[in-house]
Amino acid sequence: MKKLYQITEAGKKELQKELEELKSHRARIADKIADARDFGDLSENAEYDAAREEQGLLETRVAEIEDILLNAEIIKAGSKTKVALGSTVEVKTGKKSFTYTIVGPVEADPLEGKISNESPIGVALFGKKVGETAEIKTPKGAFTYEITRIS
Repeated sequence: MKKLYQITEAGKKELQKELEELKSHRARIADKIADARDFGDLSENAEYDAAREEQGLLETRVAEIEDILLNAEIIKAGSKTKVALGSTVEVKTGKKSFTYTIVGPVEADPLEGKISNESPIGVALFGKKVGETAEIKTPKGAFTYEITRIS
């Protein structure tokens, strides 16, 4: 059974853009390999090995993105009454406030406030309503987040 990847429409567009960029690099890498072959013995040719490794990494990522796009399920806008996939959630702990968007694992980027529904924070917040609290256990200890807004 194929894995279904839950992504937003914006996430799908980002992946399509990355795929186009990666595919455009194929010719450059092929040229690097051809140039490195001209240096002689391939068994002791560091440039050739590096170019082949770069090609392998590129092709692996291309295949991964193609698989994600082929098996993507687009997340619609999340519920505004309880935390769900696609919801943007404002939480407060003490005097600090944070805003998170709940996304699938493929799109997760904590530095941009996109957290996976499978992450500890995502799991703790999922299904909660405004005014409810969620306890999140981290290596630094437990934190209690109060949900102040869902959009």
